[in-house]
Amino acid sequence: MTTGAAPIPPGTVGLEDIRAASGRLAPWIHRTPVMTSRTLDGRCGGSVFLKCENFQKIGAFKIRGAMNALLLLGEAERARGVVTHSSGNHAQALAQAGKWLGVPVTVVMPRTAPAIKRAATEGYGASVVSCEPTLASREATVADLIDRHGYTLIHPFDNWDVIAGQGTAALELVEQSGPLDVVICPVGGGGLLAGTALAVKGLSPSTSVVGAEPKAADDALRSLISGRIEPSFDPKTVADGLRTSLGERPFSIIRERVDAIITATEPEILGAMRFVWERFKMIIEPSCAVPVAPVLDRQYPVEGLRVGIIITGGNVDLEPMFQALAAKWL
Repeated sequence: MTTGAAPIPPGTVGLEDIRAASGRLAPWIHRTPVMTSRTLDGRCGGSVFLKCENFQKIGAFKIRGAMNALLLLGEAERARGVVTHSSGNHAQALAQAGKWLGVPVTVVMPRTAPAIKRAATEGYGASVVSCEPTLASREATVADLIDRHGYTLIHPFDNWDVIAGQGTAALELVEQSGPLDVVICPVGGGGLLAGTALAVKGLSPSTSVVGAEPKAADDALRSLISGRIEPSFDPKTVADGLRTSLGERPFSIIRERVDAIITATEPEILGAMRFVWERFKMIIEPSCAVPVAPVLDRQYPVEGLRVGIIITGGNVDLEPMFQALAAKWL
């Protein structure tokens, strides 16, 4: 673990890149609100500020990184088009960004991906190519498309321009809430956590930056302890957005600038998700509840501290809930 702003690894991005990305993105995205709750503060003993990216364009923070990456492409790269592999919010974010800028987008998506996610991605204008539900199949399919069409890969998290874009959420959080003692965000592939660490430590080296992940998918915790990437293999967690293992570029930042990784069990995740739905009256994904859970249950002590938490998205499939209601009442 670190205690301050360690040197930025060579060849990466820094606070000035994140500030530049913030200006670049301003015409395209929302400056999402920061919300508080006296009930949450009473439960944890601190002052908690939720950065609500569930109100962002496409319903998640991912539009920040995707849009920043596309805006930085040259004209020839834009004309040829881009490709990524994703079955989640990055797929929709890149599709929307491509639609805005007139950049053709192809998304490689596992054949097992929920139909609702494929439909949403296609609805934003992307072409979807199916692959087998393995990382090897995703990467092989992407490589073949690049060879055949000359596409530029916009990786969901292992891309410096994406990382800089994601860091703009933390930059806004600090501007909106004032000085913070700790900032917590979910960690899956690590793009958001890396960007958050660069932004927060660049502004305030003494502020702690903490990643949160499911106990059932604790590769970031194990990686931070060992000093090398310790991947997860098919983790079983309700927080589907955090099943991905860390990328090399994000981890190079995380191991230098992140102070701790904390975890939450499946019951704790669901409990925190329900708390936010009920108390804040807003829909969040299970992945967003992961950083809330340890604070809510005082497993990560924040008494007397000012705490920022990035709520990453609100794209929840509500169909099962409404089916249950219909079965009961209709």
